Amino acid sequence: MTITGTTRLFGILGDPVAPLRSPALFNAAFARLGRDAVFVPLQVPAGALPTAWEGLTRLRNLEGLVITMPHKDAVIPLLQALGPTATLTGTVNTVRRRPEGGWEGEMFDGEGFRDGLERSGHAPRGASILQVGCGAAGRAIAFALARAGAARLTLRDAEAGRARQLAARLAEGWPELVVSTEADGPAGHDIVVNATPMGLRPEDPLPLDPAALSPRQVVADVIPNPEVTPLVAAARRIGCATVTGRAMHEGQARLAAAYLGIAGWEG
Repeated sequence: MTITGTTRLFGILGDPVAPLRSPALFNAAFARLGRDAVFVPLQVPAGALPTAWEGLTRLRNLEGLVITMPHKDAVIPLLQALGPTATLTGTVNTVRRRPEGGWEGEMFDGEGFRDGLERSGHAPRGASILQVGCGAAGRAIAFALARAGAARLTLRDAEAGRARQLAARLAEGWPELVVSTEADGPAGHDIVVNATPMGLRPEDPLPLDPAALSPRQVVADVIPNPEVTPLVAAARRIGCATVTGRAMHEGQARLAAAYLGIAGWEG
């Protein structure tokens, strides 16, 4: 890849950025498509986003950004417009420049997760699902599962109030969906989802006790790197079908690429 004065800039903004797969995925697509563009990781710690954003906005060859933790909520006040899913979830994972100036953002984590789940042969329609984690990505995933026709969705989060708040919003929008925050473990569910960051670091605890899993269940994780998290490895030993974070990552990347105007994406 040759970077010139005409190269267009894209990037992913978060902290940490070392484990991220997006730069390799997008740059491979740019090379395949013959695009004069580059995708770079931008490490911005929590609390520093407004200062960094002021500088990024002045980069006239910066066309768009993927937003990852811890900024999916914090970026909202810096944008001039939100897409429908971003408005619904109060979170953003992709932003682009508006023709009239400023930035607009949308959230693709949820639909990317749903896409990865379905491409792996595990459609959420009619399923009973336990989701652990109701943060930025978790909210988007829960809404996507509701839209996809899940029959029952049980939510757990380290902050019980966050799970209850999300459950109330889901019950309001999808009255036919059975929503609960009561289950302690995965028993009785068809699909078990880890929507927490636990598994990103070697020292992280497991998001749930794998001994409570049964071989009939599907276990899906949002962590793309390492792809085989301790939870996924434990589920496979038990005999569960698994969907790794790579499936979600590739699903949301396809949607983000279309939003950013990257035509011909096949990643």
